[in-house]
Amino acid sequence: MATLPLPLTILSLVAAGIVAGHNVTISLLDSAIARGAVCLDGTPPAYAYSPGFGDGYDNWHVFLQGGGWCQNVDACLDRARSSNGSSAKLMSTQNGIVSFGGMLDANSTFNPDFYNWHVVKIFYCDGSSLMSDVEDVDPKYNLTYRGARIYDAMMDELLRIGMGNAKNALLSGTSAGGLATTLHCDKFHPIVVSQHN
Repeated sequence: MATLPLPLTILSLVAAGIVAGHNVTISLLDSAIARGAVCLDGTPPAYAYSPGFGDGYDNWHVFLQGGGWCQNVDACLDRARSSNGSSAKLMSTQNGIVSFGGMLDANSTFNPDFYNWHVVKIFYCDGSSLMSDVEDVDPKYNLTYRGARIYDAMMDELLRIGMGNAKNALLSGTSAGGLATTLHCDKFHPIVVSQHN
């Protein structure tokens, strides 16, 4: 039996109504503010969550968004005026919705391995791969460097909504989020495993 070339296969799937990606609501983690876990501009961090289903219900995929680093105050100030440094800007530019595609897609045709897992996308807004933790706010520019606190607050939130019951949990990311995955993987494993002990 002959197979269609990839572009024709994708065109056929779209024509049949099987389209990659699904829309997910972005949530602000307002409770993180009390912990000082805030974006560069002081706004609360944000995430999007798509619940798992079927035989994937006990599995979680946590994706850390990328977006480079800010190397100096000027670059961080520019970032704080964009969706990469402000959840307020993220919500206004995205209208509170993000499309999940690729490894985050809930369609088994496009994502056969993880389509029915719980999926969480953590938005990147600290400019340091979720590693910074400076207590003082920059007095001149009102910038806050608290990425490590954002990571911790997000993990607590995910445990609260059910990740503590996961049989399998995957931490992934791209660009600066990929680096954050490497930097936080040793902390991620005990977070999930300790919930079963």
